[in-house]
Amino acid sequence: MLALLCQVCACAPGPLSSNASQQLRVSLLREIRSQLSDPTTHPDPIQTTRQQSIDEFMRHFNLDESALRQRMAQLESMAGPKAYDYDLSAIPLGANLLGQPHEVIGVTLQEVVMLAARNNLQVQFAQLGPAVSQADIANALALFDWVFFSSVQAQSLKSPIQDRSSIGGTGPDVRSSGEFNATAGVRRNLTTGGQLTLQQELNYADTTESGIVLTPNPANRATASLELTQPLLRNFGSDVSLAEVRLAVNAERDAVQQLRSQLIETVTQTERTYWQLYQAYLDLLILQRLAERGEETYRYIKERQRIDANPAQIASAEARVRERYANVRRAQTVLRNRSDSLKLLINQQDLAISGEVLLVPLNSPPDAPVSWSLADAILTALERRPDIERAILSIDDTTIRRVVADNSRLPRLDLQLQLRLNALETDADDALGDQFNADFVDAVVGFLFEAPIGNRAAESDYRRRLLQQQQAVISFQNTVQQVIGEIKRTLDNVVTNYELIELEAVSRLAAAELLRVLDVQKQQRTGFTIETLETELNRQEGLANAERREIQALIDFNISIAELHQAMGSSLERNSIDFLAPDTPTDR
Repeated sequence: MLALLCQVCACAPGPLSSNASQQLRVSLLREIRSQLSDPTTHPDPIQTTRQQSIDEFMRHFNLDESALRQRMAQLESMAGPKAYDYDLSAIPLGANLLGQPHEVIGVTLQEVVMLAARNNLQVQFAQLGPAVSQADIANALALFDWVFFSSVQAQSLKSPIQDRSSIGGTGPDVRSSGEFNATAGVRRNLTTGGQLTLQQELNYADTTESGIVLTPNPANRATASLELTQPLLRNFGSDVSLAEVRLAVNAERDAVQQLRSQLIETVTQTERTYWQLYQAYLDLLILQRLAERGEETYRYIKERQRIDANPAQIASAEARVRERYANVRRAQTVLRNRSDSLKLLINQQDLAISGEVLLVPLNSPPDAPVSWSLADAILTALERRPDIERAILSIDDTTIRRVVADNSRLPRLDLQLQLRLNALETDADDALGDQFNADFVDAVVGFLFEAPIGNRAAESDYRRRLLQQQQAVISFQNTVQQVIGEIKRTLDNVVTNYELIELEAVSRLAAAELLRVLDVQKQQRTGFTIETLETELNRQEGLANAERREIQALIDFNISIAELHQAMGSSLERNSIDFLAPDTPTDR
């Protein structure tokens, strides 16, 4: 596969066109799709299924349909997600860090996800990345801006010269002059690798020399010139001259993908934290009910101290109840900590981390079957994953640098063209006007050749760039494999956790039935002993643990769905978040 990818990169257009990375992306993804033989042979969606374990469990009671529904309702009211009154004002929270009762605010999943996408500080930090990169693009494009230049110089010269008379004189003759030179023009680097210069020069000279009469004097010389320097081998063409611009454009696109990656990570983390907050909330309710049940059982045991309960049994029951209340206290702390974690993610001013407002989820985690196709999931990831896009940009970067290094191996052969229009007049205005009559024209053509002997520096740089391109291709292949592995892992988690929800629900119903039977025996006084009450404490704890496992499976299922969409790169679309990438300046 690596050889095929290298061949694709070698045939890719590289930096020769502004849409080079898009063409490279299409070529690479087409090649990857051709390797997905197993997933694409079974493209039809599959739906998560269960083994109807609850129905099988309820059939063990041998009850008619009406009695079965009544028994089921009784067991559901004893424990499970439907057994609790989700009254925010009745949450057993205690005092906050200010010593005051907690203020509780309910939040929905959609609300916190939108707040996190808009306000999260890490997202805000990443949003500045494309703007910084766009400044780098402007800086790279500035190399091709017109540059105005000018210079002014004045000088006064007086120097002795040889005597020019036919008969020897008494001393040297003298030459004196006063000169003023002004030059102004514009120049620009060309995308072909050359440079174009337009220049106007005006020279004023007032010269006196012994034995010679100069005309005109003073004199104004005007020269308008057009000069072109164009490399023909090394540094020729837009693939070299625009290399830094295209690298800067790729850097901006990479920053956009980093922003998208951060946004996907933030959305996923917000979903994960929201469901973990729900878990902590329900865990607190479960442990509070467990403590209350233990308190009631402890009163029964204490009342039997005159019958069959010894001090050790009473102390043991009391210790177990106290431990249950300690667990309630721990659950309160967990709930507050997860509320603060959600506040950090959403970064909402009226729900600041410094405040003591407690966030509680209003949404219950859904328990619905999921349809999936491994082939569709992989192809979606290849199209949308930011790290796939970044790996392709890395290949494009190394391709650009390789082309530049390849060009640098050529000898230097520069063409130099110059056209000058000259005029000489007493008056400066006349000289500036007469130069365009083209009475005095200079034309210069030249070539500059240079070739390093051995050329070791350029050859070694080209070898280095070629190896870096191969590294980028290997990195892309590794990224693809990591993405496919992540998709398979998250899909496995979705399927497994969906099945575990019902299995844990059966476990919870069985534990509830055990406790219900003890309650019936206690009410009927059938075999009612201190050992029965101790067994009741054990079964209460078994029921609470079964509840917590069921909630854990339900939470894991919903988190695994969020992680699956993260693996596919579709978290933003799933949450109806529009991602608008900033416009990238086009090449000039």
